[in-house]
Amino acid sequence: MTTDMTKGRPAGILVRFTLPMLLSVAFQQLYNISDSVIAGKFAGEDALAAVGASFPVTMIFMAFALGCNIGCSVVISQLFGAGDLGNMKTAVNTSILSVGGLSLLLTILGSFFGVPILAVLGTPSNIFGDSALYLNVYTWGLPFLFLYNIASGIFTALGDSRTPLYFLIASSLGNIGLDLLFVAVFHMGVAGVAWATFLAQGAASVFALVAVLRRVRRMESKEPGRLFSFSVFRKIAVIAVPSILQQSFISVGNLFIQNLVNGFGSSVIAGYSAAVKLNTFALTSFTALSNSLSSFTAQNIGAGKPERVKRGFRSGLIMALLVALPFTAVYCFLSSGVLTLFMDTASVQAMQAGTDFLRIVTPFYLFIAVKLMADGILRGAGAMKCFMVATFTDLVLRVVLAYLFSAEQGARGIWMSWPAGWVIASVLSCVFYFTGVWIPKRFRISFRQKT
Repeated sequence: MTTDMTKGRPAGILVRFTLPMLLSVAFQQLYNISDSVIAGKFAGEDALAAVGASFPVTMIFMAFALGCNIGCSVVISQLFGAGDLGNMKTAVNTSILSVGGLSLLLTILGSFFGVPILAVLGTPSNIFGDSALYLNVYTWGLPFLFLYNIASGIFTALGDSRTPLYFLIASSLGNIGLDLLFVAVFHMGVAGVAWATFLAQGAASVFALVAVLRRVRRMESKEPGRLFSFSVFRKIAVIAVPSILQQSFISVGNLFIQNLVNGFGSSVIAGYSAAVKLNTFALTSFTALSNSLSSFTAQNIGAGKPERVKRGFRSGLIMALLVALPFTAVYCFLSSGVLTLFMDTASVQAMQAGTDFLRIVTPFYLFIAVKLMADGILRGAGAMKCFMVATFTDLVLRVVLAYLFSAEQGARGIWMSWPAGWVIASVLSCVFYFTGVWIPKRFRISFRQKT
């Protein structure tokens, strides 16, 4: 089912469109968290630390996948909103071919350079072998990761947030079942976790890609879509490249953070690994809301209705704050309880590190939620320069302050750098939104008259 987001009440449209995306996030994080939970419970603290130590490296690959998803989704949304279905089909074909080629290139590069990166990061020797094993299997599955993300992005661009949810539910449950089978029954340890992810992700990507191609083929258009278009590719790249850079720089920043964390030993790594998984759950929920607002913005910009975007921002902001509050309450006041999902209470140092992280970082979720909503507007309207400035400010501050604070405060100093970056970056994003720099020049006069 496709959704035209250029008509009707923005609040109602966004709620109906976003709820399946939030459920998708829940199952996506269930998918990710289950690896760490099962590794920690059935294979021990070192296995949990091994999966966690490879996490920042895997996030570099995820950054490329998400950046491609965003670039393709915005362009396809704008063409769909404008009713240009012929070029929209061309954009779909171009997106799939481009992303497929990029995933193969990254698989090759990851196979050669992934493990050396773990060594540069100072991964402790007692978990290095398992970290390398997990990372290698993950790298071989990159084509599946990329193709699933692009299929999901196309569905979202067409206003369908339900179909990706169904695939993700099946994949998540399959991943958990395989995790338990390989780790708890066959005692494969970290290797079992890696192969479970590989198989579940592979099946989901194939079925999602087939479904989206059938959906697009059934849509009637005056002109048939071309297999590939360099002009459409350039339009996608204008959005995708800054998004990839933004996501990649965040991931590179996380590598620096991981390097600092690794210096405190495998127990702190395990605590950080568990806490950052929970933190990622919250941030990914806000990002899903941001992405839905990007699709809403892109369709309305494509349809020449920028005045609807302002109403969409207000509705999106309310939803983001409602999502942020329960995460903040649970992580602040029940931090020890949720961390026991990953490890035993006997892991005193690991529990302390994870608890400190959650209690320091989560009270500032309201700031990052506001930032990501403003970012959704900037990205959907194609105002990528402003989007990148706000994001890079957060990244640079977080990395620099982590090194400065950790020299005096130890691991707690690393955790304290996150809120500082979020607060300043959220102010910048809001300034860019409220000054209206995201509005295309051809619409600015009519926008001021209507609002």
